[in-house]
Amino acid sequence: MRKHTRTTDRRGFLALAGALAATAVTTPASGAPPAVRASSTPSAGSAAPAVPAGSGSEHRETGIVRSLERAAHPLRSTEPGGRTGDLRALSAMVGSAKVVGLGEATHGSHEFFAMKERVFRHLVEERGFTTFALEMSWSAGLRIDEYLQGGPGDPRRIATETLAGSPWEREEFVSLIVWMREHNRRRPGHRVHFMGDDLGAPKLGDHIFERVLSSVGRTRPEVLSRLTELYAGLRPLDDIFNYLRTPIAERRANAVRAQEALDLVAGHRVADENQAWTVRHARNIAETFAFATVDLADPASVTAAERLRDRAMADNVLWWQRHTGHRVLLSAHNGHVGYLSTHPDMYPRTQGAVLRDSLGSGYAAIGFSFAGGSFLTKDAALDGEWKPVTVPAARPGMNEHLLDRVGYRDFCLDLRTVPAAARAWFDRARPVYDAGSTFVADPLPSLALGRAYDALIHLHRVRAADKLRHGASAQ
Repeated sequence: MRKHTRTTDRRGFLALAGALAATAVTTPASGAPPAVRASSTPSAGSAAPAVPAGSGSEHRETGIVRSLERAAHPLRSTEPGGRTGDLRALSAMVGSAKVVGLGEATHGSHEFFAMKERVFRHLVEERGFTTFALEMSWSAGLRIDEYLQGGPGDPRRIATETLAGSPWEREEFVSLIVWMREHNRRRPGHRVHFMGDDLGAPKLGDHIFERVLSSVGRTRPEVLSRLTELYAGLRPLDDIFNYLRTPIAERRANAVRAQEALDLVAGHRVADENQAWTVRHARNIAETFAFATVDLADPASVTAAERLRDRAMADNVLWWQRHTGHRVLLSAHNGHVGYLSTHPDMYPRTQGAVLRDSLGSGYAAIGFSFAGGSFLTKDAALDGEWKPVTVPAARPGMNEHLLDRVGYRDFCLDLRTVPAAARAWFDRARPVYDAGSTFVADPLPSLALGRAYDALIHLHRVRAADKLRHGASAQ
């Protein structure tokens, strides 16, 4: 999750299902469009400043728009279901990639969430994909996958248990879970899976500790007593936000204990399926406690924590893909699936960059952009409810303003093959709409889209994602 702090002019994402920050951020009131000003700050990943469009550039931009209309592929809909012929161009952009990152410019827009289900269905049915990975805790992903494979429960209860408090506690993700469960019922020979690729926030829960202890108790009973002792003071970690308010010396001591537990579990070298999963669970516990040693008053510590987190997310995806052989659709914020962040001082090496370095052409990054509308954010990173914020149509000088001049309402675009003039435009940092757990419109961050993603899905307008209807039937 992403955050842009006014006090430090930095994006301060500091948690997985909710951001962590040392300072509160003021956001525009719901329904009151903020004043948008083009940023004059340096690019994310580039020294070139963002330059607003002027009258002298109008003719050049018109030529770029015309070239983009020839390169763009219109989308029939963002809603899942129905024909998917319009997605074949996007599917071709994916090629033979083993992992496809599909971003989101906000954590709370209906169209982004619905489009992800639509794209995943297409990739499952037409390209053999079998895993949907989400920027959420590893342990919560395990719980959802148990349900998808025939476990007990109902989709709303599962969503409430695993997604509570996160921006994904929405009807759109209930719809995805329902479709995946039904797909597995109809096609047991081509089952789909759900994974959480993130660390343990907002909670690890107790069941992941129990999984490790239960496995070790069966295979290495001689070390169970020590492992139980190490985990005794750590479990269950039900609220990482409150945990981050405990003294840092205590958190550092707990991280040492969690690492010792991982070393104990991983030291038993056996080529065994159960052992491989047990080590992965123990690693997630250790990395969560290592991340939670962050000193929120120290910018260098915050950056180090974010580097650890993106590396851990990438490692989880790589392990899953290599261990299962599945083709994976990875859903996360644009700044995690792409190769550049809008604030490289805070996020010097993204998950997407790690995946590209590891997989080469086996990884493809698809970003999302939108030209205006509403989405969900919070007033402060640590507190409050998700509520709608509205932004006006993109202004001249913004990437989205140029994209919205293309003669299709919604479309996808291969940024690697656009004409030279368009490529030059996208290789320069320009202001973008980019929101996460909080949002500040002035100044907007900037990004060079052509260096951040392989492909782009641009939407004309978005609306806030649908609140989960507790107690209603999802069937």
